[in-house]
Amino acid sequence: MNTPSTEGPGLLHRSGRWCARHAWRVVAVWVLALAGIGLADHTWGGSYADSFSLPGTSTQTGADLLDAHTSGSGGTAAPVVIRSGQGPVDGHRAAIDAAVADLGRLPDVLSVADPLSTPGAVSANGDIARITVRFDGNPATFDPSYLAGVDAAVEPLRAEHLTVEYGAPLGQLATPKSADRTSEAIGLGVAVLVLLVGFGSVAATGLPLLTAVLGLAVSLAGLGLLAGQFGFAQASPTLASMMGLGVGIDYALFLATRYRALLHAGTEPAEAVGRTVATSGRAVLVAAATVAMALGGLCVSGVGFIGTLGVAAGLSVVVAAAASVTLTPALLGLLGRRIDRLHVRTPVAEPTGESDVWHRWAVRVSRRPWLVLVGGLLLLGVLSVPLASMRLGHVDAGAQSTSRTDRRAHDLVTEGFGPGANAPLTVVTHLDSKQVADEGQRQALAASLQRSLAAVPGVASVTPPVASPDHVLLIATVTPTTGPQDEGTADLIHTLRDDTVPRALSGTGATGYVTGTAAATQTFTDTLAAKLPLIIGVVVTAAFLLLLTVFRSPLIALKAAVLNLFSIAAAYGVVVAVFQWGWGGSLFGVTEQVPVESYVPMMMFAIVFGLSMDYEVFLLSRIRETWLHRGDNHLAVATGLASTARVITCAALIMTSVFLAFLLSTNVAVKMLALGLGVSVIIDATVVRLLLVPASMYLFGRANWWLPGWLDRLLPHLDPEGPPAAPATGPTEPDRPPDPASSPSPVPAREDSR
Repeated sequence: MNTPSTEGPGLLHRSGRWCARHAWRVVAVWVLALAGIGLADHTWGGSYADSFSLPGTSTQTGADLLDAHTSGSGGTAAPVVIRSGQGPVDGHRAAIDAAVADLGRLPDVLSVADPLSTPGAVSANGDIARITVRFDGNPATFDPSYLAGVDAAVEPLRAEHLTVEYGAPLGQLATPKSADRTSEAIGLGVAVLVLLVGFGSVAATGLPLLTAVLGLAVSLAGLGLLAGQFGFAQASPTLASMMGLGVGIDYALFLATRYRALLHAGTEPAEAVGRTVATSGRAVLVAAATVAMALGGLCVSGVGFIGTLGVAAGLSVVVAAAASVTLTPALLGLLGRRIDRLHVRTPVAEPTGESDVWHRWAVRVSRRPWLVLVGGLLLLGVLSVPLASMRLGHVDAGAQSTSRTDRRAHDLVTEGFGPGANAPLTVVTHLDSKQVADEGQRQALAASLQRSLAAVPGVASVTPPVASPDHVLLIATVTPTTGPQDEGTADLIHTLRDDTVPRALSGTGATGYVTGTAAATQTFTDTLAAKLPLIIGVVVTAAFLLLLTVFRSPLIALKAAVLNLFSIAAAYGVVVAVFQWGWGGSLFGVTEQVPVESYVPMMMFAIVFGLSMDYEVFLLSRIRETWLHRGDNHLAVATGLASTARVITCAALIMTSVFLAFLLSTNVAVKMLALGLGVSVIIDATVVRLLLVPASMYLFGRANWWLPGWLDRLLPHLDPEGPPAAPATGPTEPDRPPDPASSPSPVPAREDSR
C-alpha cells in the first residue's frame, strides 16, 4: 500500500489560493492593465491592412524595379471609377480636371492619371472612366479621416451627378465597420442562455463572461498597440475576438465547474479555489499552450501576413489563459459559497454515479466499439469529400456586399472594360546595358515581346511595351479575359511567368518579371500552398510531443493527432462545399462561387487543431485521473466522459455560437473562418468526443497507458490535472498499468477533486 506524501501544495495550488484571498488586488491589477494598455492603444495604436508582400519573389522584384526606375509608377494604385448616366464622361471635362487636380494635392498622393488623356482609361461606349491614383503607402491603412479629403476632391464630379466609386485598396478605407460588436453580442447572449440552462446558477453564468470580456478587452488593446509598430492584417482583430471570447469563456467555465463540485463536496472556498487551479487550471494551461503553439507554428511559414494573424490569435489565447488562472480564482474567492445563491433552476455541477446519461452512453459505446469507430470515421469521411476539389485563391471585391464602394467600383470596371480589367498584369523587362544604349534593340525586343504576350490564350489585350525614363525597363500591361479570382487568371499568370516571358526573352540578355496586384496575390497563394504541408508537420509533431509529455502515452498522443486531422479534413470539406461549390453560400451573404481564400486553410488548421486539443486535454485528463486511481480502463473512460460531458457540451455550444456569429462579418475570408471553426467545434464535441475517443480507447484497452521505460526516463513529468485525488492502491485490478513509473507519487487527500 502506498503511503501519503508530505509534500506541500504546488505552485498552482498556492497561486490560486492567494488570488482567492487577495481578490480585490487581482481585480485591481486587471482593471489597471486594461486602462493603461487601452490608453496606450488610443495614443500610439495603429490600424490594420492586408499586405501580400513577399520579398525575394519575382513578383516583388518586378514591383521593386518599377519603384526604382519610374516616376509616378510606384507606390500603391487605387482607381476612382466614375460613370455618367447621361452621355459620355468627356462631356464633364471641367469637373474631371478639377477632381484630378484636387486629388493630386492630397497628402500621400504620388500621381493622378487623367482618364481623358490616358489610353484605355475610358470605356468603349464612353460612359465609364478610371482615374488611377497612386499613393506612397497603402490607403487602406490611412486614418479614416483621410476619406473626407478624397470625398471633397471628387465633389465636382458628384455635383454634376456622376457616379463615383472607390476601388480597392482605397475602397477598403471606406468599407463600413464590420459587425464584430454585433457578433460578440450574439455570442455572449447565447453563452448566457447556455450557462443558465446548463448550470442554473446566475453567478456561475456571469463569472466566465466577465473574465472572458475583460481578457478580450485587454488583448484587443494590446493588439492595437502592436499594430502601431507592426503590420497586422484586417482580419486580425476579428480573429482575436473570435478566439479570445471563445476560449476565454471555456477556460473560466472549466474552472468554475470544478470549483462548484469541490464546494458541494464540503471543501472550504479558498482551498477549493487552490485545488481548482491545481487541477483544472493546470489543464487550462496545457490546453492554452497547445493552442498557442499551433498558432505560433504559423510563423514557420515565413510569410509575415500569416505570422501576424497567428500572433493576433495567439495573443488573445494567452491573455484568456492568464485571466482564467488569476482573475477567475479572484472572482471565485469573492463569491465564495454564494456562487449558487441566485439561480433559475436547481444548480448542478459535475455528475456522479453510474446513473448519469453520459455514463450510460459510454457503457453503450463499450458494447460495440468497432461499429461506433467505423461509423464515426465514415461520417467524417463523407464530410471530407469536397476537400479533394479545394481551389485556393483570393476572393476579389466582386464577392463582397454591394453596400461596399469597392464592390460597386469592381462591377463598374467589369461592365466598362471587361472582367480582366480588375486583374491587370504588368510585365517588367529589365534590359542589359547594350539594349539600354541602343533604341533599335529596345524597339525590336518590345515588338517581339508584345507579339508573344498577345498570342497567349486568356489574354484580352496587351499594351505596347514602353521604356522607363532611364531606358532600363520595358513596361507592358496585360489584361486577362477573366477576373481576379477566376482559375483562368491564375493559369495565365503561371503561363506568363514560367513559360511565355522567359521564352520570349531567351538569348536576349534581358530578364522579365510578371507583377501587379493579381500576380502578387497569386504568388502569395502559391507560397502558402507550398508551405501548408510544413505547417501541418510542425504543428502535429509539436502537439504530439506535448501530449506525449503530459499524458505519458504514445498511443493517446498519436490517436489525438490523427483524430484531429480527420475532424479538420471534415471542416475543410464543409467550407469548400459552401463557398467554392456554392451550396448555401447565399445564406451567408456570398452570392457567387468563390475560391477558398489562400490563408484560410492554414489558419483553420492551426486554430482547429489547437481547439480540438482543448477538449481532448480536458477529457483525457479526467480519464487518466480515474485510471490512476482505479486502474480500470473501461471505468476510466466512462467516468471521464460523464464528468466532463456537461461542461464540454456547454463550452462547445458557446464557442460554436461565438464563431458562427461572425458570419455577419462583411469580410468573406472571415465568413469562411467562422463557418469552418464553428463546424469543427461541433464535430469535435460530438463525433470525436462522443464516438471516436471512447470507442478507440475501449479497443486499445491497457495499451492506452503503455510507455516504454527508456522513454519514461527521457520525458519530463507534467501532470495535466495535478496529482491524483487519492492514494493509488496496489495493482489489484486486472488491467492495472504494469509500470508504476507511469503514475505520479501518491499525494494526500487535500488534492481530492471529488
